Amino acid sequence: MDFRHTSVLLAECIGGLNIDPDGLYVDCTAGGGGHSLQIVKRLSPYGRLVCIDQDTEALSEISRVLKDYPNIILVNDNFLNIKKILAEYGLGQASGFLADLGVSSYQLDKPERGFSYMHNAPLDMRMNRTGGISAYKVVNDYSEDRLRMIISGYGEERWAKRIAKFIVSERIGSPISTTFGLVSVIKKAIPSGAREDGPHPAKRTFQAIRIEVNNELAILTPAINSMVSLLKQGGRICVITFHSLEDRLVKSTFRNLEQPCACPKELPVCVCGKKPQLRVLTRKPVLPGEQEIEYNRRAHSAKLRVAEKL
Repeated sequence: MDFRHTSVLLAECIGGLNIDPDGLYVDCTAGGGGHSLQIVKRLSPYGRLVCIDQDTEALSEISRVLKDYPNIILVNDNFLNIKKILAEYGLGQASGFLADLGVSSYQLDKPERGFSYMHNAPLDMRMNRTGGISAYKVVNDYSEDRLRMIISGYGEERWAKRIAKFIVSERIGSPISTTFGLVSVIKKAIPSGAREDGPHPAKRTFQAIRIEVNNELAILTPAINSMVSLLKQGGRICVITFHSLEDRLVKSTFRNLEQPCACPKELPVCVCGKKPQLRVLTRKPVLPGEQEIEYNRRAHSAKLRVAEKL
C-alpha cells in the first residue's frame, strides 16, 4: 500500500510559521512529509529542517518526498525528546516548530496497523512498532476499572463502564485479538438505541486505547514546554489537534506560557517572578474551510493554534 496522507490546514500552518528562509525548523510529526515539503521549499541553502517521526514507515516516505533537498535531517524518535535530538545534532535555537498530532491517514488505512475499526486486523495501534505496549495488551491485560477510566477519560465515552465490563467478560473465554473482535464487544455493550445516531459506536473507545498505547496526552504539555524553551525570539510554534482533549491541553499550555504570574490570587503582589514566554496569535483556533473538509473528510475536526516566542 502506498503512503497516503493529506496534510491538513497546510496553507494556514505555513502562514502561521512565518518562515525565515535561513531559519531552523522542526516538523515534530512529519508523517507523509506534506508540511515538511512546503517548509523546506521556502528555505535557503542556509536554512535547515528537522523531520521527526516515531514511525519508520513515515520516515521512509519522507526521505523519498524530500530526496532533492540536502538541508534536512530525518530522526526516528518521539518529539518529547526534542531537546536531546537538537543537542545530538549540534543545533541551537529554532525559528519554528510544527506538531500535527494524532494518527495519520496512512496508519488508519493500513489494516495491519490495527488503528481502524473499519478494517479487521490484529490489535496493535502502536505508532512506533519497535517497542511499547500494544492495544492487545491494553484490551486483554488491563483491569476493568483501568479500562473504564481510559475509555471514559481519553474517549469521553458515556458507556465506558459497560464497555469495560463487557471487554473483561468477553476475554475470559479467549483473548480479544482483532479490531473486529473488539468492535463486536463494543456494539454488544452499547444499547441499540444509542447506536442509531452519531459516530461509529467504536470510535471513542478506539481513540481512547490508541491514546493510551502511544501515551499521546501525557507527553503533550512537557513537549510543548521543551519546544518553547528552544524557540528563538519571534519564533513560532504551530500545533494541530483533532479532538477536544488535545485542543484543551494545547490551549491551557499556551495560556500558562503566556501569563506573567503563577501566584495564588490571594497574594497581593507577585512573588513567583514568572515571566511570559509566548504571545498567543490564535485566540480562537484556526479551522479548515468547507472546501478542505469536502476534499479531506478527516480534516473536519482539525484545529490549529499558533503562538510566538517573546
